[in-house]
Amino acid sequence: MCGRYAASRSPDDLVVEFEAVRAEGLQPLPADYNVAPTKDVHVVRWKKERDAEGAPTGGGHRELRTVRWGLVPSWAKDASVGNRLLNARVESLTEKPAFRKAAASRRCLVPADGWYEWAKRLDSPGKQPYFITPRDGSVLAFAGLWEVWGRGDDRLYTCTVVTAPAVGELTEIHERMPLVLPPDRWSAWLDPAREDVTELSAPTPPEVVEALELRPVSTAVNNVANNGRQLVERAESVSAPADQPALF
Repeated sequence: MCGRYAASRSPDDLVVEFEAVRAEGLQPLPADYNVAPTKDVHVVRWKKERDAEGAPTGGGHRELRTVRWGLVPSWAKDASVGNRLLNARVESLTEKPAFRKAAASRRCLVPADGWYEWAKRLDSPGKQPYFITPRDGSVLAFAGLWEVWGRGDDRLYTCTVVTAPAVGELTEIHERMPLVLPPDRWSAWLDPAREDVTELSAPTPPEVVEALELRPVSTAVNNVANNGRQLVERAESVSAPADQPALF
């Protein structure tokens, strides 16, 4: 699953990294080292271009915009349903009514520094949080879906993070993970003409997983009210997850 992550890059950095255009009126989000469900987040989507009369021109571009984390389907009676649609399992994207249409043509990328996961501890009944992030400090792109709910000025843009079975060393922390897409798969995932989402949602490549650091961090991240760079710093003297070999 993906229930908490960090995203510290500015919109200026993201538009360069993802070769995107900032959405009109985009309000920059501050660096957030404890992104939690229902918060506003940045996503990159494919925006169809229209002429002065509103007709599609056939062109388009990548757009960086702010949306709320928690997908609200267009047919939902109220926006509160988004509180339960934070993740979308890759195995059922084409089956679940809440995700089916978005999976076919409204896919997005969710930029992140890394994500948090919790593992059972050997030395106490609590859980040890880990920050999973590229060793080289590069940006991650989670596969996501976006939707728009409501009309006019009351329109609400939302997203969900696609999750998949964990692979490689990540299985030692949790059974699931965000579907992390390498840069050479970004264009295909965003292309609304590619409707076969099964073909696009292959597992994260092994080399991408091998380049990730599983960093034990302070339990301060457990409280969503806490924030700051200190949350992603390594915690010393951490035991291995229960029933697993030592990671460090």
